[in-house]
Amino acid sequence: MSDLPSLLGSSLSPAARKEAEQSLVDFSLEPSFLLHLLGLVLNASQNKGVRLAGSVFFKNVIKKRWSEDAEEAPISQDDKNTIRNQLVPAMIALSSPADKALRAQIAESVSVVAEHDFPQKWPELIDQLVASLSTNDYAVSLGVLETAHSIFNRWRSAIRTDELYTVINYVLGRFVDPFVAFFRQTAAILLSDPDSTNTIAIAQSQAVLMSIFYDLTCQDLPPTLEDNHVEFFGSSDGTAPGWFLRFLAWDPPALQGDPEDTTPSVPSQVKTVIMEIAELYTNRFPELFTTASSIGPFVQAVWALVGDGKRPAVADDTLVAQALRFLSTAIRSGLFRDLFGSPETIKTLVNGVVVPNVELRDHETEQFEDDPLEYIRVDLAIPSASTGGSSEGTTRRHAAADVLRALVGAGSEAEATESVSTWVSEDLQAFKADPSANWKRKDRAIYLLTAIAARGSTSHQGVTSTNALVKVVDWFAENVLGDLEAAPGSVHPILQVDAIRYLYTFRNQLTKDQLNQVIPLLVGHLRADNYVCYSYAAITIERILFIKQGSRMLFAQADIHDVAYDILTALFDKIESGPTPEKVSENDYLMKCAMRVIITARQSFTPMYQAVLARLVRILEVVSRNPSNPNFDQYLFEGISALIRWLRLLLYRVVARFVVAGNPETLPHFEGVLHGVCTVILQQDIEQFVPYTFQLLSQLLELHPPSTPGLVTATPLPAGYRALLPLLLTPAPWSQKGSIPGLVRFIRASLARDAAEIVTAGQIGAVLAVAQQRLIPSRINDGWGFELLEGVVQNIPYAQLSPYFPAVVMSLLTRLQANKTDKFANLFVCFLLYTLAIRVDGVTPDYVVGVVEAAQAGLWANLFGNILLPEVAKIRSKDRKMAVVGLTRLLTQSALMRQASNVQLWPTTFTALVKLFRDPQALRQSSSTETDTDAAFTAIDLEEQNAGYQAAYSRLAASEVASPDQDPVRDIADAQGYVGQELVRVAQEEGDRGAEGVKALIERCEGEVVGPFLRGLAEGGYML
Repeated sequence: MSDLPSLLGSSLSPAARKEAEQSLVDFSLEPSFLLHLLGLVLNASQNKGVRLAGSVFFKNVIKKRWSEDAEEAPISQDDKNTIRNQLVPAMIALSSPADKALRAQIAESVSVVAEHDFPQKWPELIDQLVASLSTNDYAVSLGVLETAHSIFNRWRSAIRTDELYTVINYVLGRFVDPFVAFFRQTAAILLSDPDSTNTIAIAQSQAVLMSIFYDLTCQDLPPTLEDNHVEFFGSSDGTAPGWFLRFLAWDPPALQGDPEDTTPSVPSQVKTVIMEIAELYTNRFPELFTTASSIGPFVQAVWALVGDGKRPAVADDTLVAQALRFLSTAIRSGLFRDLFGSPETIKTLVNGVVVPNVELRDHETEQFEDDPLEYIRVDLAIPSASTGGSSEGTTRRHAAADVLRALVGAGSEAEATESVSTWVSEDLQAFKADPSANWKRKDRAIYLLTAIAARGSTSHQGVTSTNALVKVVDWFAENVLGDLEAAPGSVHPILQVDAIRYLYTFRNQLTKDQLNQVIPLLVGHLRADNYVCYSYAAITIERILFIKQGSRMLFAQADIHDVAYDILTALFDKIESGPTPEKVSENDYLMKCAMRVIITARQSFTPMYQAVLARLVRILEVVSRNPSNPNFDQYLFEGISALIRWLRLLLYRVVARFVVAGNPETLPHFEGVLHGVCTVILQQDIEQFVPYTFQLLSQLLELHPPSTPGLVTATPLPAGYRALLPLLLTPAPWSQKGSIPGLVRFIRASLARDAAEIVTAGQIGAVLAVAQQRLIPSRINDGWGFELLEGVVQNIPYAQLSPYFPAVVMSLLTRLQANKTDKFANLFVCFLLYTLAIRVDGVTPDYVVGVVEAAQAGLWANLFGNILLPEVAKIRSKDRKMAVVGLTRLLTQSALMRQASNVQLWPTTFTALVKLFRDPQALRQSSSTETDTDAAFTAIDLEEQNAGYQAAYSRLAASEVASPDQDPVRDIADAQGYVGQELVRVAQEEGDRGAEGVKALIERCEGEVVGPFLRGLAEGGYML
């Protein structure tokens, strides 16, 4: 362990990071490693950077390996016991302000351990925390409170369950009384002696106490806090203001901080949490505001805090935004109409609270010029209702606009619109009188009009409903369109951005013809010099192209055929103008727009696909030198994937992608260009891009025709694919979890197209070893193991498969017995049904049953009755037709199912089969590829929330398409007809077989279930 400091130091160096991290991972598997690491973190004589790196690594190991179900080796129980005993003392030892960053990492570690072990395995945790609280040493108490908050904070987003409430009640029984007592003592010190020598630590403790109050009440109201409601919130007659109202008026000069500082002061933090608590109570416990105390004093406190433009500093943005959110919540509740419903009150709110807080401040204009990406991010932030007691992501402008929306939604639409319209008219008149001096007035007018006009909106679709008193399209034509059409430099750039944002906001309210008219204007703005202007143009084009009518996209390739290449050229010019890889990938809005244009334009790029592909690959080559923006890279790979997607190989009806559909011979060109950059990524092990690379290579490989029976004989695959496969069958590529889906997809595609070569090369054993040894034992990756096994069973001939198949089944049975989960049981049953459904010479239902029986006599009946039949009803819709075919083949083609030991399963199996037809839609053959296509478009957007380097799987939605060569029953269009056909065939072959015949066995089924089904078969011409 003596190498720990040097390894941690090396992990901070880009050149040595990867090797050092791997060594740390290896060391972490040794007993007592975490104890040594924690000791290093606590050792003040060590380098501060090394200690911080150690605390982060400590936390990460805890996260990955504390759970007993961890994929990596779980931490030993002895080490866990020792670590639990040392965590709280470690927090206390790091109580110095200089150790705040270290303390934060250890606090998160405590939270992770508590999530797994508290209270069952760590019952003394709360008692340890309570015993460590002291009003004599607030540095220590602050660490204790931060630790408690890190544990309780997760309750805010937790789903209500009996288990959760058991934990909360356990905590309340030990913590709430000491908490209230410590709250009183701390509050009394601050309010009575603001000049205490230890004021900062005491005030910081008070801020955390406020957050803990929220934690303790976020799920339900503890009796102790309900009994002391007046003490905290004040009395209804106003004679006793309560702690919260007193702290809203508390602002000692010593704690106010530097006016230029953008970090909230401690008093501001305290007030913000109080406003969060007030919002929580308004949502969850409004009766306490309407009976036990009045909401009036809190509204008055908000006015005192933020009315008439008070607190304009950036440091107070979070406080102001949260105070306004509290007002919006109170208005929306409808419980306080007497307070907010009068025209005079509404006018006062608009004039004194809303308007001052939507004015553009110098800070925003400076940010527009100096930090344009941050300006866009903040400007695009979607205001929302309460997000678990956090004001993060809501600006004061958004929060003020939300007050207007709350008034409109609460029935005060006319009054609010009238007040806002007065301001809008005055601002527009002032702008017309002197545009140069009063451009901010027009900016405010547009913002206010947008806020009052938008009744409902979503982040994906924009405004979905509008205020009937505002004609948004007419207002656009009269007051906004001119700025959109203006030449760069003729109006203030912020007003041009306002015009584009107005179009972005109300895109759903414009007709398709109107949108077609403005798209060329937006394309012009893509070439603007102003960063925010061209970025917003890209954002708006992308969202316009994503508008839907029902389940269909509004814009098709014909609609943008003439401008698609111009859009891409402008976007690529802006992207490639970056002087470094980091600057090239900085603006993901541009690449997202490029992706959307490629998706929408489809074959429109056929004449110039080489140029588009070349620029995408050139960008990829640059950013691969230093991947730094996960979203940009996700959209880049999606764009490349989408460009090659629409190929339809008519011989076997595979739907692929875009350009190649118009010109199939271009596939070799795509492979030639992409294989080069993909090879570099794999050789240099650019870990952020490797998962994407395997998906791209798989997509290209899948464009080659399969060699499975019944399809056109495949031509030899390009040598690059064959050369790559042996490398993928070694352990190294599988160590990166995000690569596993792409690896499985590539190997399965190889099996479908090059099985003969794989057999000749003797690689079947290696393929199965990956599934059996690495994937199937894993609770996370077992599904991919079954995907791989399905590919082997479907594509490897029986003669080469049969030596391996019994061992495969035995490994599955071993996992089922030793480490069964609901997920694994379902996957196992799906795999059995898959092998029963496929029609591969030699792989018959009796072969499958025989392999199971060979493992242990009578095992099939036991497995079938206790595992398979109960799981059949849980089969996913997309697998139901396969399940029907598999069960039908088992019932009609297996002699072993008619043996005395198994025949009793026949009626229950047939009954289970019939029940699958209760979802007939899942059993129909889809004939529309266009529907699937549009579904893929939507899938890309659903991925946006998790775009980037995902630990589990960096999914490329554009590359995914249902591959018919993976469907074992693709030629069966009518599942019910198939069942009827097979039953009739067997009945005719058997003749009168008595009690063992199909007819007799059917009579032993549940009549109320199978009766209607049999009548349906008869009506279809299948008479038994």
